[in-house]
Amino acid sequence: MNDAVKSRIVPATKSVTCCANPDFAARLLDWFASHGRHDLPWQQAPDPYRIWISEIMLQQTQVSSVIAYFDRFMARFPSVSDLAAAPRDEVLALWAGLGYYARARNLHDAAHIVVARFDGVVPTDPVVLRGLPGIGPSTAAAIAALATGQRHAILDGNVKRVLARYHMVAGWPGRTAVERRLWELAWQHTPQREVAAYTQAIMDLGATVCTRSRPDCSRCPVADGCASRAAGRVSEFPRPRPRKAIPHRATCMLLVHNHMGEVLLQRRPPAGIWGGLWSLPELDSPDEVAAWCRRYLGVKPAQVEPRAPLEHTFTHFRLHITPLAVALDGEAVNVGEDGQVWLPPGQIEGYGVAAPVRRILDALASSARAV
Repeated sequence: MNDAVKSRIVPATKSVTCCANPDFAARLLDWFASHGRHDLPWQQAPDPYRIWISEIMLQQTQVSSVIAYFDRFMARFPSVSDLAAAPRDEVLALWAGLGYYARARNLHDAAHIVVARFDGVVPTDPVVLRGLPGIGPSTAAAIAALATGQRHAILDGNVKRVLARYHMVAGWPGRTAVERRLWELAWQHTPQREVAAYTQAIMDLGATVCTRSRPDCSRCPVADGCASRAAGRVSEFPRPRPRKAIPHRATCMLLVHNHMGEVLLQRRPPAGIWGGLWSLPELDSPDEVAAWCRRYLGVKPAQVEPRAPLEHTFTHFRLHITPLAVALDGEAVNVGEDGQVWLPPGQIEGYGVAAPVRRILDALASSARAV
């Protein structure tokens, strides 16, 4: 469930009884002091801006994948004003390969709002934060809790897993009723003090001990009170998303060369898959190449050569890509306007391209160097 959907689910409020089991938070905090993660880059000088960037990057992405991206992003955009002032292309280029590109577009849009409405100061009121693009209730709570220590419960994927197992909460957490119950439990366990440490602790527990496929109950500080462990049913919680057949789609990506060996890239529409990124022209079938070249480039293809196919998996479908190297029979016309650019395949730094497009271009550059 994405943040846009989550924002329509109102989490439990602070009026929920605090710490139904105070020992849960105490044990977790003791464990975190010795075994938690304390050296993550966003934990150093944890101001709201740095926490915000990290929380957005960590949505559906593991810490190990995020660290290098976070460091590069913060080096280039050390403040929200720097982010707001940057061209969209540069933001997407630094995000390229991290996936879920709507996150980067939302970050950039939200930075403009923070500069315009809040004088460049990232708000820490969760209600206000939820009004910014891409920030749902759990992300807003995490920013407030981690940056300022305010008492707000979070409910990311790791926390859902920990609470669903500890309390044997039946059902898929994506269902509204199940998520409401988990919000209630999240509030009940959140202590009045040391909220920032507790918030990081419960996320760390889910990420490093109470993992999805191989939970290590022997290392869990709250294992004694875990209902699913007592019942011998840890692997049954939380219930997975109901299975659906993943549809398959196919596309042809054109590697159109000019006489200098450069490849044509086109900017994708601002929304949708790879929104705002630079990509290769796409067609449904190789049979359409000649007509496309005549219509958009004013010249016919001299040669069309298939390259090694590849596959890319999205959340909701699997994309089969057939690259087609296209040599033109003459100079292309009508190229060079906004949204089109000729680039050497090995010189795409500064242009945001999706991971499979980069793989195609890298392979092309490698083959050119080998000649």
